[in-house]
Parts: sequence; structure tokens; C-alpha cells
Amino acid sequence: MEIPDTGVPPTLAARMTMAEQHEWHQRNLRRHRVSRRSFLRGSAAAAAVAALGTSPFGHRAYAQDAPLGVAGRRVGYGSDASSQLRLAAQLSRNPGATKVFLDHGPTPGLGATVEAEVRNLLTQIPDSSGGVLSAEQFYVHAPLDGLPGRTPHFYQWRTDDGFVSDIRSATTAMPSARNALGWFRFTMMGDQGTNETPSAPPGLAPGDYDDNSYKPDNDPSVAHADNVLNQIIASRPDFHVLAGDIAYADPSGEGKPATFVRKGNPPKGFDKFNPYVWDVYLNSIEASVSTTPWMFATGNHDMEAAYPVHGYGGHLARLDFPGNGPAGCPSVYSFTYGNVAVLSLDANDVSDEITANTGYSHGAQNAWVETTLAAHRANPDIDFIVAFFHHCAYSTVSDHASDGGVRAAWGALFDRHQVDLVLQGHNHAFERTDPIRGGAPTRVAEDNAIVYPETDGTVYYTVGSGGRRRYNFQPGEQESYRGHELPDTFVPNSYVWTSDGHKKAEAVDWSRVRFRNYAFIRVDVRPGNLMSEMDVTAVDEYGREFDKLTYRRQVRA
Repeated sequence: MEIPDTGVPPTLAARMTMAEQHEWHQRNLRRHRVSRRSFLRGSAAAAAVAALGTSPFGHRAYAQDAPLGVAGRRVGYGSDASSQLRLAAQLSRNPGATKVFLDHGPTPGLGATVEAEVRNLLTQIPDSSGGVLSAEQFYVHAPLDGLPGRTPHFYQWRTDDGFVSDIRSATTAMPSARNALGWFRFTMMGDQGTNETPSAPPGLAPGDYDDNSYKPDNDPSVAHADNVLNQIIASRPDFHVLAGDIAYADPSGEGKPATFVRKGNPPKGFDKFNPYVWDVYLNSIEASVSTTPWMFATGNHDMEAAYPVHGYGGHLARLDFPGNGPAGCPSVYSFTYGNVAVLSLDANDVSDEITANTGYSHGAQNAWVETTLAAHRANPDIDFIVAFFHHCAYSTVSDHASDGGVRAAWGALFDRHQVDLVLQGHNHAFERTDPIRGGAPTRVAEDNAIVYPETDGTVYYTVGSGGRRRYNFQPGEQESYRGHELPDTFVPNSYVWTSDGHKKAEAVDWSRVRFRNYAFIRVDVRPGNLMSEMDVTAVDEYGREFDKLTYRRQVRA
């Protein structure tokens, strides 16, 4: 099939920001005008097809004259995680005049009701066949405030034309007061995607808009993302964080204008994009996220140029971020759970490797990171500080390795405010460093070691092993993990991305654990009155542990 040459000219694309890519994309669509009436017809037809396969609404017709359904339920925290929950879901069609409600309460008897906010997400992107792919998706959101800390709250979704979901519950965060503390757990991974192939638009083959592109040395018949998710569910975390590259509706990940391509590579100047991937993804994680708060950071595959707000407009329709970060940076925020402060950062803003969004906050994010870290470290109720984001400050995986922009933006801040734990994605493998301060390791931290972050420094984890195809380490570099430890983990041939877009060779003596398979981390926190501890355990897709560190901090008066 002949593909029209409608891409951004390469000389122009190299200089364009994410916002400029979106504006170019909109101008291009205005030259391929689609009427509102034909747009709605097209989206309804595509939705009806979606219902036949991997739609979250099963086999019911996903069309305007069908009963309104609610699926893909999910929950997250507000800016005060101990008193605020944010609930969301997807609707099967345009609700029109049909109202959607969230019934909720402290017991399964519920007792309270709020009318949900409906967010309408319109997508129009070029189709490589020469037409335009149109999609219209509807999401409902209901904020719950003033809830008691670390207490289950029950809910069900309901429509006024008869749909009623089953009742589920989610739990608020542990308050920060020292006398209220107890043991808790959270989990983390990145680069997840979905094992299921979207059935909209019809006729998609496995491999382009899903995780079914595993390399020959791993079994492609195994649903690795599902395995990791099932292990996370079995771990029963109090909350979960995902370090970017969420659904992979944009499998290209360059932040270029979006186009739908059925198979293969997009035209020059475009990223591949299919908004219906989100339907499949949100349904695939519902078993966990409908009861366990999930908190998301954004990666390069989450810059979706079909939407405004630096490519995050689709996330603002689908997801709920706490909204307490700098203006214009939706995925930058902070929350606390007991004695742990968690920061979600947007590495797209500082990346030297993929620059579509580099500098979009004009320094506002970095200023916020500085003040937020200082406030958390000055708070005597906070023992541990955890930052999670996408691009890696420290990694030796060959596909992306380390990003100098991330190091330059945040490395000194993490040192100054004694960040305990940095969680990264981007590279599709597992890697852990020794404690680092001033860009160099301070000591060897082998499996089962105890780390004192105040004096030892920050440990960086790369956990881009949530489900997408695996990457290799550098040529000749070997894995090293529990039961397969190398006597020397020195890497002579890694690299770091520089601000001129090049790879600068570097020899690495900070890479301690390397595991090239699917995995996540489990973090167990034991707050105390004199000493607090945090165990960070690496777990593979079958539940086998292969690395563990214990972090200790003396409690300040």
C-alpha cells in the first residue's frame, strides 16, 4: 500500500518541541478535515468491532444504541494520600444524557453517592492508507476526599439506565504521624504494555501494538506482562508505582506527530499510534488497579502528540494525577505514605537522548524538585525519600544506557537531600547500582547487604522489565545476580547520552546486579521509633527472589 509523504520534513522535525509537533499535527489534520457526524459514525463502528475481541466490555455491542457499561476501573491517590482517593473507569459509549454515579462508603453497604465527571477524549490522526483514524473515548472520574487514613473504602459504579458494577474496596495511605505507623509494602516496575492485541481497528496482527514481539531467546508463548502483574497482585502491595512507558499506544516513542500504521514502520516524521491500545491496557490491569492505588510517571512512549499539553492530554482524560507539582507538568507530583515520601518526576523534560519534550517546563520542574526534596528531608516524620521516573541516570543496558541530562538535572539534588532510592524504567532489563554519591560508588553493596543512605548515598534501580521485549547488556557484559554472582562486575564499554545528542563512552564501576529477564521490585517498610528499615527485593515473573538490600535510617527527634 502506498503511504503518502505527509511527515514533518526531517530538517524541521529535528528542531521541533513536543508542543510544536502537536501543532504541526493539528495543521496537517485540518488539511484532511473530518466532519463531526462522520467522525462519530467512524468511532462507533470501530468501537463495535472492539467489543468482539479485547474490548473491556466483553461481547456486548460497543455502540451508541447499546446499554451504557463501565469497565477498566482504577484507583489512585490524591495529593493527600491518607485522606484522598481518585477513582476512574471507562464508559462503553457516549453517555449522552445518561448519568454515571459512584456509590461509596466505609462498609459494603455504601451509603453515599457522587455523580461522576465524564471526560470525552477525541482522537483524529492520519491513517497510513491515506484516510483519517477517528476515535472517541469516554472516561468517568470521581474524587473522594476527607477519608480516614489507612482505611478501606468500598465503591461501585452505577448508571441511571440500569448498569451496576460489583462492589470493590481501596485503602487510603497510612498517615504520617509517628504513632500511627506500622509495616507496609509497595511494588514497582516500568515498561509494561499489554499481551493482548487490540481488535480495533480490525485486522491487527500480534506484535505491533502489544508485547508479542519477544526476542527468539525467550518463549513468545508466555504472557510475560501478565506473569509480572500476577506476581504483583500476589504480593498484596498497599500501592504500586509504574515508572513510565505505560500502555505503548505509541510504540515508536519519539514524540513525533501520530499516525496509524497497521503494520511495520510509520512514514518519515511520524510516530505510530493507536488510541484503542488504552482500552485493552486499562482492562488488563483492572484486577490490581481497581483495589490497589497505582501511581504513574510518564516515559517517552507516553508522549502522545495526538493530544495537547506536551502530549499528555490523553493521560489527563484517562488518569488522575495528584496535581501538586509545578504548573504544566501533570505527571510531576509527590505523596507520602507513612514515613516514606514518593516523588514522580518527568524525565522527558530533562532527557539528552529523546528531546521532543526536553526543556518544556523551562526549569520549573527542577526548582520544584529542589524545594520538595528539601521539605521532605526537613520533616522529622519522613525517613525515606523515593524518586521514580523513566529515563535512566545510571544503567549499562545497551539500548539506552545512561542519560546525562537526568544526571545533570537531579544527581546533585539527590545527593544534597539524601534521596534513598531512585527507581527507573526505559531499559528493558533489571539493574541495580552500588550506593552512589557525586557520580561515583561509595562502597560495594552485595546481595543482602545493609545500606545506610545518609552516609553511603543513593542506590539506583532500573526496572524496565514489566513486560516489553527484553534488551541486551553491553557486548560481552554478563548478568550477575543471586546464585550467579560475578567476582567483578566492572563494565568497560558503557555510555552516557550527552546534551549534543551523542553517546559518550564511559567505564562503569557502579553496576552491581544485572538480570536480563522480566521482574519487578517489592519494597517492605518497617517504620520505627529509633531506627526505620526498608527492604528492597527483586522478584522475577515466577516469584523467585534474586536480590535484596536493607536500608536503615536513624529516626530524628
